[in-house]
Amino acid sequence: MLSQTTKETEEPRSLIPRVPTGQGAQPASGPHAPGAETARRRKSLVLLVEDEVDLVTSLSYSLEAAGYQVRSALDGTAALRLATAQPPDIVLLDLMLPDISGLEVCRRIRASGQTSQPIVIMVTARGEEVDRVVGFEVGADDYLVKPFSVRELLLRMEARQRGQDEHEHDAPAGAAPGNARITIGNFEVDPDSHQVFINGSEVHVSALEMRFLLHLLQVPGKVRYRRELLTEVWGYHPEVSSRTLDTHVKRLRQKLVDAGAYIDTVRGVGYRLVERSVPSESRERNPGHNRG
Repeated sequence: MLSQTTKETEEPRSLIPRVPTGQGAQPASGPHAPGAETARRRKSLVLLVEDEVDLVTSLSYSLEAAGYQVRSALDGTAALRLATAQPPDIVLLDLMLPDISGLEVCRRIRASGQTSQPIVIMVTARGEEVDRVVGFEVGADDYLVKPFSVRELLLRMEARQRGQDEHEHDAPAGAAPGNARITIGNFEVDPDSHQVFINGSEVHVSALEMRFLLHLLQVPGKVRYRRELLTEVWGYHPEVSSRTLDTHVKRLRQKLVDAGAYIDTVRGVGYRLVERSVPSESRERNPGHNRG
């Protein structure tokens, strides 16, 4: 691991414009108790994947000062090796790496089959909409464009972790004691083990996708508004673009194949889980049925 002795005043230029010297490592403030956030950070392992050595050094310093444990990798191969040897809680992932792309690293992490999936936040200079969409499609939970504020990064990390903690303990309405499997047609969700099954075979979903499904399953058939999903599942402020939500839902439907039809779109409003199966082709040809 790289030395963490660099002073905050040596922060790379990409961070300087929006972060006054000395403020980057301050813990986030908000309605939640500082003690709870501090305790969570001290237990959290961050894997920082970035090929700019100066950025690795300064960002590691700020993250450790905020209470996180940090391991770093300068390329994708090393990142995958570290992620396997000691699964992290959060991965901060650059896209432009010297060997394999950050997109491929994220794709392999999501395809690893590990029950506990890390939060993946892409941190990159590529800020075009197509880059964001592709990032979310391969399984990223969040996307932050350089130059960025360390404080904003910390807030996003904490929001992701809060959302994960809250939804891991949420039992959908109607679930039996012990969080028994919930079955709708050929689609089963096990809230206790965070597993999804189609016709008895497991389908791997990310932690964020599972939180989305559990949120819909709390009251099957009830419409969950886009703003509600963005704030309660993704942890975003309501003003953030909802393209993120649409991209994740599209990817999840593809994973669920025919059972993806259970996720019903109420156009201009949000999503709901319906207890019926509608062929995907029919949904495309007759989008009007989604208007509820």
